[in-house]
Amino acid sequence: MNIHEYQAKSLLAKFGVAVPKGGVAYTAEEAVDVAKGLGGPVWVVKSQIHAGGRGAGRFKSDPNGKGGVRVVKSIEDVRDNAKAMLGQVLVTKQTGAAGKQVKRLYIEEGCDIKRELYLSLLVDRGSSRVTVVASTEGGMEIEEVAHNHPEKIITVPVDPAQGLMPYYARKVAFGLGLEGKSNGAAVKMLQQLYRAVTELDASLLEINPLVVTGAGEVIALDAKMNFDDNALFRHKDIQELRDEDEEDPMEREAARHELNYIKLDGSIGCMVNGAGLAMATMDIIKLYGGAPANFLDVGGGATKERVTAAFKIILSDPNVEGILVNIFGGIMRCDVIAEGVVTAAREVSLHVPLVVRLEGTNVELGKKIMAESGLPIIAADNLADAAEKVVKAVKEAAR
Repeated sequence: MNIHEYQAKSLLAKFGVAVPKGGVAYTAEEAVDVAKGLGGPVWVVKSQIHAGGRGAGRFKSDPNGKGGVRVVKSIEDVRDNAKAMLGQVLVTKQTGAAGKQVKRLYIEEGCDIKRELYLSLLVDRGSSRVTVVASTEGGMEIEEVAHNHPEKIITVPVDPAQGLMPYYARKVAFGLGLEGKSNGAAVKMLQQLYRAVTELDASLLEINPLVVTGAGEVIALDAKMNFDDNALFRHKDIQELRDEDEEDPMEREAARHELNYIKLDGSIGCMVNGAGLAMATMDIIKLYGGAPANFLDVGGGATKERVTAAFKIILSDPNVEGILVNIFGGIMRCDVIAEGVVTAAREVSLHVPLVVRLEGTNVELGKKIMAESGLPIIAADNLADAAEKVVKAVKEAAR
């Protein structure tokens, strides 16, 4: 689960992390009120969407204009920029061409920036540890830095039995070239951030930029946090921060039915049981010249109702021109899948080619249910056969 910048900063402040003062606004007048409360003389008006690169992004209504993060020096400029940003669609590298509508702003006090650094703590699957990633190249996309200047990336895996000991933090601080007061502030902040990540079950905490002020203070000027969905039952307060407007409607509906669904850019919808088999299914679709429209794992214990919901979600994507159902029935029974597919296809009036490959428990009964359904279901003998048939069917339907 993702949250907004202002929400992340509020959480970090509870752990003692230094962040600029600010407040959220949903209207231009609320933005003015926040700015007056902060006092000035410099404010930053920040679009709040679940995407990075806001400062470098552009609004669809003014593609040659300013980005989604603006420094202003008067109350009138706060009001004018708030009016220009609220309700508009901001396009960044992370939103894709569709962009995201700005429905709230964060008005923040200005900051005397001397240096910009990059800092993140993330769960690294390779080391199975929370890992600190830092760089002197703050304000830049970390992927670009890693590609062009890998020597400027500092990586420090943290031993979970010890936690972030002071020497870990000092290693990062010295690697960033911090000395004196700034070094001590960075060491303290790193330990606070590690506590926040572990206690809140965050999967990612990114501060870009982390800034050093003219007075030598170290401040989190931006903050991005992601959380492990499987741990949210322990954090009701974080669950309440969820902004469903920022989530894909189909992914939101899938979560409601406990389905693992991720929308992609292709045209062939996939319904599979098991994450590994789902990945293999997407790969073989590409191999045969198609492109998957989604990742969808119905899980090992899916019911007829959940399968029906999964099928409807796939068909609700206007880009879907064909569907491949690939089921290996172990815990999941093939007849349950077949009943769900048939029920959903009838309810939504199936209008695209459907290829189904079933194998495993009750496979013959599953095939019988589909054969007797009267629906134009294309049966496949194996995964390669299924991929070839669905790609071919989609191409023929497009002619």
